[in-house]
Amino acid sequence: MDFKNYNFSTDRLNIRPLDFSDYDSWLLGFTERKTSKYRHDKGKIDLSNRNRKWFNNLVRKHKKLFENDEIYIFSIFDKDGKHLGMIDIVTIERENFQWGECGFYIHNQFWNNGYAYESMLKVLEIANKELEFHRLEAHVNLDNKPSFKLLEKLGFKFECTRKGFIYEFGEWTDNYIYYINLHDEDL
Repeated sequence: MDFKNYNFSTDRLNIRPLDFSDYDSWLLGFTERKTSKYRHDKGKIDLSNRNRKWFNNLVRKHKKLFENDEIYIFSIFDKDGKHLGMIDIVTIERENFQWGECGFYIHNQFWNNGYAYESMLKVLEIANKELEFHRLEAHVNLDNKPSFKLLEKLGFKFECTRKGFIYEFGEWTDNYIYYINLHDEDL
């Protein structure tokens, strides 16, 4: 797969893998984050060791993961080039499954603008038509209502609650599992 050919746009957004030239925009997106608003919002993040060399290694790592069909990481930019957030798709199983898991985040200074919905719609289309996934699932903390509301709006369906599924916040936490079968949708 050619990493550079995965450049997509919507009316307001450009969605693509990071490039070496994105460092300043990427850094600004993180440094302008607001203080944490709730438990699942990391808020301000210490980037003191995230210099250009570190970033270039990150871009190379993303490219390798992409080319190996392991993880597809798409950055979200507005039309002015501001880094708004990211979406990733992790390959769980190919062969007879074509199954992946997706996650998303928007920097908190850009919340409530519809960017997550708009970018996720496009990435679902990419996952279906370009990356040939059939099923995507998303894992959501039980108290992360904004995320599961967004997933439902996108057409994801609640499947189950996985008990003690992920270790975070110093404990094994339960997650809701949402899924979408892309070939069943009009994407």
